[in-house]
Amino acid sequence: MHLMQQAVVRVEGLKKVFRSGKSDLVLFENLSFQVEKGEMLAIVGESGAGKSTLLHILSALDRASAGDVYCANLKLSSLPEDEAADFRNREIGFVWQFHYLLPEFTALENAAMPLLLRGRSLPEAQAEASRWLNEVGLKERAHHRSGELSGGEQQRIALARALITQPKILLADEPTGDLDGGTADSVFELLSRLHRDYQLTSLIATHNLGFAGRCDRVLRMHKGQMEEIAPATLLG
Repeated sequence: MHLMQQAVVRVEGLKKVFRSGKSDLVLFENLSFQVEKGEMLAIVGESGAGKSTLLHILSALDRASAGDVYCANLKLSSLPEDEAADFRNREIGFVWQFHYLLPEFTALENAAMPLLLRGRSLPEAQAEASRWLNEVGLKERAHHRSGELSGGEQQRIALARALITQPKILLADEPTGDLDGGTADSVFELLSRLHRDYQLTSLIATHNLGFAGRCDRVLRMHKGQMEEIAPATLLG
């Protein structure tokens, strides 16, 4: 019973089907797993295995064809769209492969945006954004527009923006996929540190097996199924 209370995310019999012409394409089926509070879980698998779709379902951006997801004590499939949006805003921090920063805004303004959208005052939102830019090592770049920043810096700002609302769950979809080796490594190190410091529960879809091997657990998606593999086996 203790485990059930600790599970922040619980997935039961998840299936996703896409219509393809007159036939159905089953992306995955019968996925069942849970993620405990404070875990850092890697999801690996070849391109097209369904990693991104799974994260979208876990954040109520997409709906499964069958099965249930329980997240933060909510059954996601039963949430109306406005409640799903509220759940995302309150519980989830999302980092994508591409940073999606707004180019006409500065680093500080991009990081502050989620708080401004919640109705927080500009001084309050910017003060909090400044604190988060400091957390990700970019306080001195606060007034640079996103186009003036390197790819690694842009992804650090995206991480600050994802965490400024203090979510309990971080979902990251190939967060280092667009970065070169050294930059990717430093962004992963930052993500790991923030995961620990802020006691997050993190699910990271990645094709970088070295990074996956440094997570607490690894789930591999392959041909519509999922299996758990030992992280140490990926570090060779």
